[in-house]
Amino acid sequence: MSTRQEQLQAFDRLLTIMDELREQCPWDKKQTLQTLRHLTIEETYELGDAILDNDLDEVKKELGDLLLHIVFYAKIGSETNDFDIGDVAHSISEKLISRHPHIYGDVEVANEEDVKRNWENLKLKEGKSSVLEGVPKSLPALVKASRIQDKVAGVGFDWEEPQQVFEKLQEELAELQEEIEAVNQEQIEAEFGDVLFSMINYARFLKVDPESALERTNKKFIKRFQYLETKAKKANKSLKDMSLKEMDVFWEEAKKL
Repeated sequence: MSTRQEQLQAFDRLLTIMDELREQCPWDKKQTLQTLRHLTIEETYELGDAILDNDLDEVKKELGDLLLHIVFYAKIGSETNDFDIGDVAHSISEKLISRHPHIYGDVEVANEEDVKRNWENLKLKEGKSSVLEGVPKSLPALVKASRIQDKVAGVGFDWEEPQQVFEKLQEELAELQEEIEAVNQEQIEAEFGDVLFSMINYARFLKVDPESALERTNKKFIKRFQYLETKAKKANKSLKDMSLKEMDVFWEEAKKL
């Protein structure tokens, strides 16, 4: 592993390269905060994929891509005299110090939950009118639901026991079934949303990240289905012409693998 001095030198090298690219590269010269936004989101998802795959070499590369974006945004900010990379680093440092009074002050905490509660209360003291202000509007719905529940739990709006959440989930499932039997499409969608919200809430009590859990299942399904496609191709069969029973043979083989 590199020393702190070597890490600082590496970061300085990146800043120098960014300066050179911004001055000399036609593509880099044209970029703005707005044009980089969708690329940053894409890089974040690529990092998430690498983490789920536990591909640490790829995690390193994707972190580099994200770091480049942070340096790029800061470079653009410095050109308009709004902020630079130093301002960015100092800003997050000040926030971390102020949000950790149990480390940099005289506040005592008993556990992780105390830390989370203090964090949300401190944000309200900083002038935020709602604990939900920090939830980005553009987050995917599943992730947003998880963050909403985390935020409100941080100020004490929460169930006491996992069993209570499970009972709520069963209640929502029963309400969904009622609307399905009534063939009320609008209410079916509403109740289905309630079921998903309750499932995400239950995941929190089970210490499961719902986004990661669902993505792992997506990846698992893709691998199994692609195995099914490969086996069918080797047998000179088309999936469209195969019965579910025939496909299930290969599916069960994939599960064992």
